[in-house]
Amino acid sequence: MTQKRSAGLLLFRHTADGTEVLLGHMGGPYFAKKDAGAWSVPKGEYEPDEPAWDAARREFREELGLEPPDGEAIGLGEVRQTNGKIVTVWAIEADLDPAAVEPGTFTMEWPPRSGRIQEFPELDRVAWYTLARARALIVPAQAAFLDRLPEHSP
Repeated sequence: MTQKRSAGLLLFRHTADGTEVLLGHMGGPYFAKKDAGAWSVPKGEYEPDEPAWDAARREFREELGLEPPDGEAIGLGEVRQTNGKIVTVWAIEADLDPAAVEPGTFTMEWPPRSGRIQEFPELDRVAWYTLARARALIVPAQAAFLDRLPEHSP
């Protein structure tokens, strides 16, 4: 079995409160009532024949419904999540209005074994958070990206 891989873009900006990052709250019924551990870098899976950078930009478009920003991409490396998936992330300094996001959707049977297929947003909301607040909300393995960001940004 091929190792599942995801790639994404972590936007960051500098504010009076310090560095902030843009995170997305995972959509769908499993995460609806969760906060801590339910926020993620906008990302998605890709096949081995697709370059990770191209996948990160494509997934940004799919998850947020917006073109990924131009700017210097800072490689933040990869992490292995508890589900075994390898996630690769780049950071880009940019601003984005969360109200402009038009998330992509996915379908799944819900409730389980009901035979009803429902559509849910990939991300049900996005928001800017300081690094400290983001660390408390993000999928635990992805906190490494937050730790690596200050090493690479002014």
